[in-house]
Amino acid sequence: MTREQLERQLHQSSNRPARPVRMRGSALAHFDFSGLDLTDADFSFSDLSGANFSRATLHNANLSFSSLVNASFVDADLTGANLNFSGLSGADLTGADLSGVSMSFTGRAHNVERTKLPATPITLTYLLKKPVWGVLIGMVLGALLMYGVSGIVYFTNLIVTSGNKLIADLNRFIVWQNLTEGVTVFLLVYFMSDWLDRAIRRIWVRHLLVSLAIVPVYVTMAWVTYMLFGKEVFRQLARQATQQPLSTQSAPWYFYVLGGLLVGNLFLYVLRQGRQLSRKITEQEFELLNMEKLKTRAELDALQAKINPHFLYNALNSIASLVHDDPDKAEEMTLLLSKLFRYSTGRDGTHTSSLADELDMVQTYLQVEHVRFGDRLQFGVSLADESLNALKVPQFLLQPIVENAVKHGISKRAGQGRIDVKIYQQDDWVFLSVHDNGPAFPEEMGSGYGLRSISEKLRLLYGDDARVELQNEPYKQVLLGIKLNRLTTNN
Repeated sequence: MTREQLERQLHQSSNRPARPVRMRGSALAHFDFSGLDLTDADFSFSDLSGANFSRATLHNANLSFSSLVNASFVDADLTGANLNFSGLSGADLTGADLSGVSMSFTGRAHNVERTKLPATPITLTYLLKKPVWGVLIGMVLGALLMYGVSGIVYFTNLIVTSGNKLIADLNRFIVWQNLTEGVTVFLLVYFMSDWLDRAIRRIWVRHLLVSLAIVPVYVTMAWVTYMLFGKEVFRQLARQATQQPLSTQSAPWYFYVLGGLLVGNLFLYVLRQGRQLSRKITEQEFELLNMEKLKTRAELDALQAKINPHFLYNALNSIASLVHDDPDKAEEMTLLLSKLFRYSTGRDGTHTSSLADELDMVQTYLQVEHVRFGDRLQFGVSLADESLNALKVPQFLLQPIVENAVKHGISKRAGQGRIDVKIYQQDDWVFLSVHDNGPAFPEEMGSGYGLRSISEKLRLLYGDDARVELQNEPYKQVLLGIKLNRLTTNN
């Protein structure tokens, strides 16, 4: 994907609702993301070494398990981003906003001391746990809550039991006015809070803006309720006061406005703490997901470590038996084995390779096995469309399946065996098929170590956009399917 294509996708997303950028397991080394809004983007398991994220917005972006070596995050906004298990060696975080960033098991980056590191959030729970201040704050809150509840009970009782209809109407107006103003203040703060979290970084500025908005709204709402429900009541009270004094003196209006400001800022505080709690829950879910991903990565590494020594043992035994009987074949097998292990050990930390490299690796592996099995093993590797060669797929995606085909299929046959690897596109899916003419799959084959690890890796990288199928009809094959739009290219 080019920057122009990414900008076009982001532009379309701003015009209509769309999913955030999803580029898991992508090769994006030295890509220019500078200045882009990548909120909620998913770059997990990607090669982002040397990428330029300067001045980019990465709110809640997922960069876990990615290579970020020498990447630039100068003045980037990484609020809430997930950088767990990422290689940050040499990354430049000068001026980056790291509020709420999760950075477990990351490498060491440059200029971290100059970044805007988040302070420990002062939550209500945090304050209440303090030995002295917590007790005092709890006492004040308890007193205010009891005072408010008592006021509700008091006014409700006056409305129900008062023998003076005018006084009952006055109290009813007071209750309605407080209810409507309370609802109005809450809705105002509720709808402003999301925008404030995104646009304003300083908390005191958020409270100041909310206070400035509350004053005119509160006064306007008080005037509306007075004109609709209280004007006639106060007119009658004024007429009655000339005949009989009433003890209905009210406090100055600005005291009520101060009460609205207090309630509004309290709502803003509670909403912010609620979001932080939700974020913490989300971070915990991410931690669990990351542990699952880490487990899968360890399983895949262990799978390669398990396959390669076993295969090397068989290959070296075959070379030893050919050294005297057929030196040319022994030399051919040695060169093929060298090529195969150069591919296996020459990884640069990324977990993807081009489909062309993966097929070349599989063909080399089958050539080695062909030298060992002789005419008992025939094979073919075909690609329906040459343009698919550039697609990036997880490394060692096909080799374990092909090895299973040799081990559980061809080696079980007394006669000639055949393995066919076919890559083709159907609609918006890319299919990778490994077919052999060995015995049919048993019921428990799907729970094998290699297939289970590959299935889990595809699920974590592509979710519902990938699948693994074992088929005995119409012919025996392992079929891997991945949505085409989830596979990136080097172009």
